[in-house]
Amino acid sequence: MSAQKNTPPNPIDACVRDNLEAFFSDLDGQEPHSMHEMLIKLVEKPLFEIVMREAGGNQSKAAQWLGINRNTLRRKLTDHNLG
Repeated sequence: MSAQKNTPPNPIDACVRDNLEAFFSDLDGQEPHSMHEMLIKLVEKPLFEIVMREAGGNQSKAAQWLGINRNTLRRKLTDHNLG
């Protein structure tokens, strides 16, 4: 039997929400810029790192899991200095 953690799971959307709240707090009234692009880049890199690890480095399998074309995966891996 696997050991259970003492803390409840923190869903990804809750983590994102908490971090966005902190981001706006840190802005101290300044207006943000290009948030969508910033957030996508921040989420994509760990997503690709973990998926590639779990797929054993198999790009075809990783692309299938992600629901994207293998060429798109390759480009994004290069964009994030992962490939």
